[in-house]
Amino acid sequence: MRYHHVDVFTGRPYSGNSLAVFPDADALTSGQMQAVTRELRHFESVFLVRDGASEHRRRARVFDLAEELDFAGHPLVGAAAVLHALHGGTDHETWTLRLPARTVEVTTERRGPGRYESLLDQGSAAFLGRPDPHGLAALFALDPGDLDPALPPEVVSTGLRYLVLPVCGDALARARVTAPLDVPLAGLGAQFAYLLDAAALEGRHWNNDGIVEDVATGSGAGCAAAYLRRHGRIDAGERILLRQGRFTGRPSEMTVSADGPGEDIRSVRVGGGVAFVAEGRLHELPPA
Repeated sequence: MRYHHVDVFTGRPYSGNSLAVFPDADALTSGQMQAVTRELRHFESVFLVRDGASEHRRRARVFDLAEELDFAGHPLVGAAAVLHALHGGTDHETWTLRLPARTVEVTTERRGPGRYESLLDQGSAAFLGRPDPHGLAALFALDPGDLDPALPPEVVSTGLRYLVLPVCGDALARARVTAPLDVPLAGLGAQFAYLLDAAALEGRHWNNDGIVEDVATGSGAGCAAAYLRRHGRIDAGERILLRQGRFTGRPSEMTVSADGPGEDIRSVRVGGGVAFVAEGRLHELPPA
């Protein structure tokens, strides 16, 4: 079984967020997908399964090292670029990808050999509550004064539920996860956390045990875009660059925007470059 290794949210290989894309994964079971993801050790892998007769429509199954995800960002951005390379007939294409949480469209543009630009429309945003900030800074080894006094913590979803936690000063550089986040986040109605410096337009995200820091989090960036729009930090439809990955040694840039007033955010878009790094073949599949 063949797969493609691409780097997402970057214009050049060996930067951005790496990803393994399996474009013809119909024969794999869930257990095999999980085993392959753990073997390759990318933050996430995406497996594409046919969804009807159209080459422009696929069911996407995304796995991280622990489980299958209902939604994701950078795997869809990268997967659409691979589909364009394999099946695109023009320089501009649109792909429909169906996940458990929602069905989305990704537009792609060919920029040159092994270079693509993808734009994912994550759909509408849901604002799920503003938790009491007491104790939230300590989850990331920060002090209460490190939280941005002008912006409240808020749980936001464009497919996955993120606690968007605005910080200020040099707090982003000092933040770290000192204890597992699953239980405290669940108590807030969130699955994950995204630290956001709204002034610098930069974010950070870790898996919930704090062992691995994500390079560039498309699903979290979408929640950050909706949050910034709701609180008047960006205009409706305004595209801005959100940076992430500086502290992992792989700086990445995500183009984000959100349409709609107040809580009525109807369209959240996250995009960026995709660079092809390698193509590989599994010589043997894990047990079914």
